[in-house]
Amino acid sequence: MVKRTIGSQSEGLAKKTAGNPIAVLVVHGPNLNLLGEREPEVYGHTRLADIDKELKHLGRELELKVETFQSNSEGAIVDRIQSARGKSDVLLLNPGAYTHTSVAIRDAILAVAIPVIEVHLSNVYRREAFRHHSTIADVAHGRIMGFGAESYSLALRAARTIVENSRKQVD
Repeated sequence: MVKRTIGSQSEGLAKKTAGNPIAVLVVHGPNLNLLGEREPEVYGHTRLADIDKELKHLGRELELKVETFQSNSEGAIVDRIQSARGKSDVLLLNPGAYTHTSVAIRDAILAVAIPVIEVHLSNVYRREAFRHHSTIADVAHGRIMGFGAESYSLALRAARTIVENSRKQVD
């Protein structure tokens, strides 16, 4: 059933975006506002504002409309994902610690039917065992992790590919 849901996400995306600018919403979860200060040996020295600035710059190069959002609150993240329904073509999501615990974020992803790329700065499989589980991995279009701030840029490029491939399927 999940595979059928993901397929319908791609079909709806292709119909909705044909001829329109590609809109990408980037959602950063808890504690990402402390990037550059918090555990730089794990997360690097790049600040969140710099990641957002780079994503918007790369988005212009790739002809994408990029919007970013960060919250430490699970409810605010759910609200923001829900508000993307019908407005965003792809969601880049770094749920932070909610990756391992949030059924609410998972349910929001399923409800909006937008392809999601799960993003992590660190390789979660090289960290504590509890970080190996993701509540959204099986509903995400893909996962990118372990490349530091570059993980987001890789995900943004992948977002464009998802939309282009969806458009080709419709044509």
